Amino acid sequence: MPDLLTLPPPPLVPGLGPIAAAALFLDFDGTLVEIAPRPDAVVVPPYLPGLLHRLADGLGGALSVVSGRPLTDLDHFLPVPIAKAGDHGASLRPDPLAPPILPSLPTVPPAWRDAALALVAHHPGGLVEDKTHGFVVHYRQAPALGPEAHALLAGFVATDPAAFTLLEARMAWEVRPRGASKATAVRALMERAPFAGRVPVFIGDDVTDEEGMEAARGFGGQGWRLDDMFGTPEVLRDWLADAAAGR
Repeated sequence: MPDLLTLPPPPLVPGLGPIAAAALFLDFDGTLVEIAPRPDAVVVPPYLPGLLHRLADGLGGALSVVSGRPLTDLDHFLPVPIAKAGDHGASLRPDPLAPPILPSLPTVPPAWRDAALALVAHHPGGLVEDKTHGFVVHYRQAPALGPEAHALLAGFVATDPAAFTLLEARMAWEVRPRGASKATAVRALMERAPFAGRVPVFIGDDVTDEEGMEAARGFGGQGWRLDDMFGTPEVLRDWLADAAAGR
């Protein structure tokens, strides 16, 4: 397992440098916390917000949670003044005390959401998660919904591929505006203090996190998959706690 004090020793990440030189980007669902049957059912350990705050202090503020969730969700589950990026980078708040940065992005037509809601109504257990510019169809509790949701949403995106893209996530399909991704979030944060000039490490568990990992590598940093480096969110949280405590 990597050691954040040396981030980490060879052969995993040779030459990455000490903690003072690092910038840490963390996915939320499936990485910091366990996946839940529904987005609103996620369980956040009571100690996690304080742990992230302490760790951010140790990194000079260069820690951000980068999630597909809206900032309002992240603020609800992690009520702590740290940098956050929501909606796959469609909303950024590098300064925890400043208003969010909201790039100009297209918004899905209401008819697309309505059609997705109508489809989900025929699949008990399915769920449409609304977002500022797009939406997600979750089929974890309704597996038969998956192929139908994919066909419906792919058809919509095909009518305006320059504006929207379809993402596959864990038991979910998401319509997302082009121009927003975890990669754009990492790049935007790395242009600003206190992230600029540091070596980024992105930790995530899902397909949508791969873009953030690749962006971190583009700055000479690393992208770590949870399964490969830690196995579970609990093990990652223990590692973060050790790092925050200087162990």
